[in-house]
Order: sequence, then C-alpha cells, then structure tokens
Amino acid sequence: MLQLGFATRDITPSRPAMIQGQKGRRIGSEALDPITVTAWAMSNPDGSEATVLVSCDITTPSQRLIDSVRERIDASSLPIDGAAVILTATHTHTSLVHEDGPYEYPGGDVMTPMECEAWLTEQITAAVEAAWHDRTPRIVARAFEHAVVGHNRYAVYADGAGQMYGKTWRDDFANIGGYEDHSVDLMFAWDPDGALAGIAIVIPCPSQVTEHLTQFSADYWHEVRVELRQRLGNQTSGPDADATSGLSILGLCGTAGDQSPHFLLYAQQEEEMRQRRGISEREEIGRRVADAVERALACTPPDADRPCPLTHHTRHLELPPRAISQAERDQAEALYDEAVAKGDTDTWWPKRQKAVVEIFDGEREATLVPVEIHGMRIGDFVIATNPFELFLDYGLQIKARSTAAQTMLVQLAGRGFYLP
Repeated sequence: MLQLGFATRDITPSRPAMIQGQKGRRIGSEALDPITVTAWAMSNPDGSEATVLVSCDITTPSQRLIDSVRERIDASSLPIDGAAVILTATHTHTSLVHEDGPYEYPGGDVMTPMECEAWLTEQITAAVEAAWHDRTPRIVARAFEHAVVGHNRYAVYADGAGQMYGKTWRDDFANIGGYEDHSVDLMFAWDPDGALAGIAIVIPCPSQVTEHLTQFSADYWHEVRVELRQRLGNQTSGPDADATSGLSILGLCGTAGDQSPHFLLYAQQEEEMRQRRGISEREEIGRRVADAVERALACTPPDADRPCPLTHHTRHLELPPRAISQAERDQAEALYDEAVAKGDTDTWWPKRQKAVVEIFDGEREATLVPVEIHGMRIGDFVIATNPFELFLDYGLQIKARSTAAQTMLVQLAGRGFYLP
C-alpha cells in the first residue's frame, strides 16, 4: 500500500493584509471563512519515491514562496528533497498578497507582502512536516464523476471578437467562446480498516464565486469541505468547527484558464432555483460536488490488494513567449492609457499592459520563461502539474492523448499566469 499522510494548517492572518486577485487594492481585516493549506505526503513503502502535494487557498504561489518552503524542508530533518514538494493554488481571489509588486503597500498595521510570505512559509512547512510524520499504509483508488461548477467565460460576437465576461444579451452576440468541463477527478484514501481518511478532488474551475470580497475566504472550497465532512466525516459545521481536522480534503484546480463559476447564460434561472432552495451559489456548488463524490464513492470500495506503486518525475523547460500582434499591442496601450487616466499607474494591471507595449516596440526583451512540470504515477493513474492558468483545450488535449487509465491535471503549481 501507498504510504500516505495528511495535514492541514490555517493561514488566515491575525492582522490586516492586502487581498490578491482584482485590479484594485483591497485590505482584509477579517475572514468570512478559514483559508488553509493542505499537504498530502506520499511515498513507496521502501522509500524509493517520495513527494508532497500541497493545496493552498491563495491566488498563485510566488517563486519566492516555493523556494522558501523548499529551503526550509531541505534544512529540516525530513528525509525528502525540497524539490519534491509541490505547491498548488485553488486560485481564490480572496487571499493574501505575499509578493511585492501587485499593489502599493498602504502602511500602518497592514502586513507587508514579505510578512505574509514568511507566515505562509511557516504554515506550509508545518503542514508538510506533519503530513510526512502522519504517513501510514493507506488504500487508495481513483474515481471519476461530473458536477457543474465552471463555465466558459468568453462571449464571442458577430465580428469574431471575443470578450471575457462579455454581455450575452447584446444584439451581436454569436456564441460562447469554447468548451466547458464538468469533470471531477477523484482520489480516495482509506485507512487499513476501511475508514475513509481523505479525498483529493480536481475541479477545472477557480474558486472565485465571491471574488470581490474585502474578507479572506476560501470561496466555494469552504462549502465543499464543510459539506463533505458533514456527510462523510462525522463532523459538524458552524463557527466552532475546526477547519484543520477531520476528513482530509485536498482541493485542486484543474486546467481552467478560460473557465469561471460565473454565468454568461442562465444566471437568472440559476438564481431563481437557489432562492427556492434557500441556499447561496457557493452552497449550491458544495452540494453538487458532494453529490458527485458520494456517487463515485458508492461504487469505489477500498481494495487493499490493488497495486499502487508511486513514481515521480520533474521536468524543467524554457518556453519562448508568444509573439505579440499589432492589434494586441494597440489594445494593451489603450488599456494602459485608460488606467492612467483613472490615476492607476502602480498596480499590476497597468504594469502588465505597459510591458506588452514595450516588448512589441523593442524597448524590453521578451525572455524565455522557465517552467517546472511534475508528473506522479500512482498505480494506473497520473497526476500532472503545470504552473499556468491553462486554457481548457490544452488540458483536454493532454488528457485525450494520455495512455494512463485516468489523468488528473493540476494548474497553478508554480508562479504562473496564462501561457507566455
């Protein structure tokens, strides 16, 4: 059996901090619900392979954060290479800013990005260490289901132009920009006595239902965790519920660069049905995912005799950035000018538009982009990571061409944005 251990740590800050994810700066001083990190440590019984997969309720892990955690692991007594620790993000837009640059620091008692980085490093390292020491022989199995969570977020118009979150009631609306993936990839883990101990869930949709809050929040993953622990983990909910104990839920974001929980179509009908049920949009997603998990679990019994060897491979690539077109350059210039007219020159949004213009105009060199990719084979299925907000079509190509019995793709395992 696979040696598998779990641990969760709360990363909710005790002081005000900047919130990442929107164009403008937000300051959070309280949490709507806990933001956490969850680590799953895996190894073969003979110690021949070992890796730790960490899900973080953050927008994306910075390279500094990744390096900091790995350095701490290498300096610890754990018999595992820090490079085998993989940080991934659920891509919530209501978590800590832990790197300099996105927004101007407001001063006062607000945590600096470097203080947030240090806090995250401490909690992630603690989760990795605890998960490693929690390792014990556990039965694992893969499963697959569907739950409607994400939707394509591009509207296309009669002239062929596409717009993210574009209006679909316009007279020239033509079609939605692409496919939607409602798949739910699952990995169940049981103790040797058959008690369910953990569930890894890959959903191709970022956690951004309530992405404009000025409170810290794990977004829909909080409702998923609560619902599953109530149904399967014998745990109650409420303000006194412990977000770091009970059934371990490893929430992972699948390839979803063009996906979102927001509706371009059917928003009114969805809201009407939620009102009839008396639940929120996040609670609706929590129920849908929990229903899918229960359906899959009902026909996936633990099998201690199923072979489950672990192999882990890492590749480092350097990808050339995509050539910028004249139209893209001009659009970036217009967006930059618009931001400047509003008095915004220091946030990440105008800086990114200015960089596009400067690269096209030859004022800045477009350098190769370093990329780290991990592949883990667990029995007959594979978990593969990438650092991007990878558009769905790329993920579907990888899944379709894979020879594994099931391929689970995890994005934002690194400081990525969209493809370079």
